[in-house]
Amino acid sequence: MQYQKFLEKSDKGDFGSYPLNFHSYFKGDLFSNDLQTKFPPANPDYESGARIPNQRERYRTRLVGEISGLRVPGQDHLKSYILHKFRNNCKRNTIRGALTSAVKFLKFIQIHGHSGLETLRRSDIEAFVEFEQDRGLSAGTLCTRLVCLYAFIRFLADEGVMSRELLKRKIHIKQPTRLPKSIEPDDEDRILAQIDKVRDKAMILLLLRTGMRIGELLKTEMEDISLEGQLIRIYESEKTGTGRVVFFSNDAAEALYHWLMKRDHWKKYLFHGPRDKAISYTAVWKIFKAYVDKAGLSHKGITLHCLRHTYATNLLNARIPIEVLRDLLGHKNLEQTRRYANLTDVTRKEEYFRAMAIIEGSKNK
Repeated sequence: MQYQKFLEKSDKGDFGSYPLNFHSYFKGDLFSNDLQTKFPPANPDYESGARIPNQRERYRTRLVGEISGLRVPGQDHLKSYILHKFRNNCKRNTIRGALTSAVKFLKFIQIHGHSGLETLRRSDIEAFVEFEQDRGLSAGTLCTRLVCLYAFIRFLADEGVMSRELLKRKIHIKQPTRLPKSIEPDDEDRILAQIDKVRDKAMILLLLRTGMRIGELLKTEMEDISLEGQLIRIYESEKTGTGRVVFFSNDAAEALYHWLMKRDHWKKYLFHGPRDKAISYTAVWKIFKAYVDKAGLSHKGITLHCLRHTYATNLLNARIPIEVLRDLLGHKNLEQTRRYANLTDVTRKEEYFRAMAIIEGSKNK
């Protein structure tokens, strides 16, 4: 549908093509007749085998440098652990979380008189948990911190530094089960009615109709989109590291079509910022907040992530199988998806009022 419109528009201009910028690959002038000018000698540093470290290598060097500057018990073991996380191809946020949790624990036991890791007991972990609770740390954050800490302890046990006794009876924190927050249908219409920019409408409707995480949408490149199939391929989720395909509805396809007609067609990212980079999360957050405020809904605490919650709730109310919704959302297990079934379930509501009609009818006889 929108794909055909795009093809018709493309006949008037080459909107779908991405001209290769050959000049970016050569130092010389490609149009010169002199071969020496056209293809200058390679960098001598490159010929000698030297190369520029990539982003991951630079990040690893920076973290190792941070650890070297610490004065905590088990500093060398901590360095080995972080390098182990890099070798296991963990994501940057995972590695940073592991380092933060381990450092906080090591600093805590240092204050309480431990100079090494070999003498640690369960009571030391309990004391650390109580300290973090007294500091006002939320149950969810504390659970994440404990998971990271026990992963560190498991690594130390595998290395023979610590006893496995600490892993036999772990400390568990009970977390409150909170419902995801979705946007009411009337509020959804009010927000969409305020959007007056082509790019913003495409961006917000895609989040609302695909259930993508905001980071996944911002990393979407033009080659990841199929207009004909009305789908976006997420080759690697920023959170789970797994790929999936999401689909977008007709209204999102129309908004996307209008944006594709207007955007800079030589840029890589679907929603681009300056210098061919993706638009930032902060920029999108400010854009969405402005529309929420304009709709008079700032008091309801509606966030960007509520669009994903609304997507899931709407599909469940339309009777989509929960197993299908799990795959569309990119959840690892079904329990994550079941939270939405507890939020708003039309089937459950209908069954309740059907039963109540029978009860009330029997009382009126």
